[in-house]
Amino acid sequence: MNAFLGLDFRFFLSQAVETRRKFLIVMARALLSFGAPSHRIESQLSSAAEILDADTEFVHLPNLVIVSVRIHGCRSTRTYFVRSRGRVALTSLHRVHEVYRDVIHDRLTAREGIEALKYCLRTPPIYSLFTRCFLAFLSASTICALSFGGSIIDMWMSGICASVLQYLGLNAANRSAMYANVYEVSISIIVAFAARALGSLPGTPFCYSAISSAGVVLILPGFTILTSALELMSRNLFCGSVRIVYAIIYTLFLGFGLTLGSDFYLVLDRRAKRAYYDGINAGQELFVHGNFTFTNSSVPSQILAGTLGRHDSQHALSLLYKGCYRDPDWPWWKQPFPWWTCFFLVPLYSLFSSLSNLQTFKSPQLLVMIIFSSASWTINHIVALVLPGRTDIVSATGAITIGILGNTYSRVVGGTAFTSMVTGVLFLVPSGIAQGGGVTQNYTSSAEQYSNGFALALRMISVASGVTIGLFVSQVLVYMFGTQKHAAHMAF
Repeated sequence: MNAFLGLDFRFFLSQAVETRRKFLIVMARALLSFGAPSHRIESQLSSAAEILDADTEFVHLPNLVIVSVRIHGCRSTRTYFVRSRGRVALTSLHRVHEVYRDVIHDRLTAREGIEALKYCLRTPPIYSLFTRCFLAFLSASTICALSFGGSIIDMWMSGICASVLQYLGLNAANRSAMYANVYEVSISIIVAFAARALGSLPGTPFCYSAISSAGVVLILPGFTILTSALELMSRNLFCGSVRIVYAIIYTLFLGFGLTLGSDFYLVLDRRAKRAYYDGINAGQELFVHGNFTFTNSSVPSQILAGTLGRHDSQHALSLLYKGCYRDPDWPWWKQPFPWWTCFFLVPLYSLFSSLSNLQTFKSPQLLVMIIFSSASWTINHIVALVLPGRTDIVSATGAITIGILGNTYSRVVGGTAFTSMVTGVLFLVPSGIAQGGGVTQNYTSSAEQYSNGFALALRMISVASGVTIGLFVSQVLVYMFGTQKHAAHMAF
């Protein structure tokens, strides 16, 4: 009788361990699918395996988690490969973290956690394709006026470009593996072609730099570079180096697509090509006709007849605002937004960005994201006025601000630090790029074109480096005192 009871107990124990291991495998798929911070995935899974006594090891590679399970009773292991390529989904990721925390603290069994995670994985995106395209329109329109100096008519055009970009990315690129390989280059060509055509209209009602920069801001690899910097700081050298090289090459492809689209239109429109290479003829020009006597000439009483002209190039440069020429005599709809509009543009962009990353509207977490993002942008903007041109230091101060707010919110209130911080962190990337001169730059040769592409990549690396240092410093400041967390920390 005792033998049968011992056999049943060992069978029950082995089944419980297998259920916990299955929970960890499903957990790995959920973290990859919903865009969890990649430098935290391995530590989260290892911490959960240790607490659940699952005797499992993990190796995280880009878009892949290798799970090694030790088989009790024999000297062998079972290996699982969990592959998933997802995007940031804030609501689903917050739910996954809640399930993870409930299972770790024995508020849910491992089997109940598996069912909850599978439900999250089966659930379709909370917004339809049309809604996500409309949110992309609102996000690009707002960031065009806020960071790239666009006017009210530039906002509409950049929003339309971003909507087309979002539609092709969610629909055509997902259906065709062949088109997915050239998606970013093709959309950058379309955006640059449309922006150059609008910027070449008589009277220059549109700004090419504002429309093209805001139109492609959704596909900039700023988050990828930030992730790679965080992984390098976490000593995950393989994933970090792979991602940062990919992001730099990706930026060159993106710059090449923008250049190709702009040049293609200039080939079709010779008038626009002449105007582009002649530059902006908006300086103060003074012409005087008649006879002129040079009093300091080596030949006495030398008289010349003709026309003298003077061009003030500094006046033309003084009318440039974030890469856009703005004449003060132009009507209001061709002027950039005044500074006081930031008081409602910043919260609006934070709202649209959060919703674009699949955050539910009826959620208290959304208000927290908007407040944290607005506070981070405010500190970032103030420091940028004091230290112009230092995008690394400016980004670091904004990152420290949102890092302290997010980690304090997680420690005191019990919320998810990563989801509350991600909107503000993503806000720092276009802000830093705009402070460095925007996405698009003028060029006169192919060598200068690729130099501009490298310069854009270096600006993003500078911003990501500052954000990385700021996030790690803020985490140390918050968790330096008090009790330590037993589970892994889900934050940047």
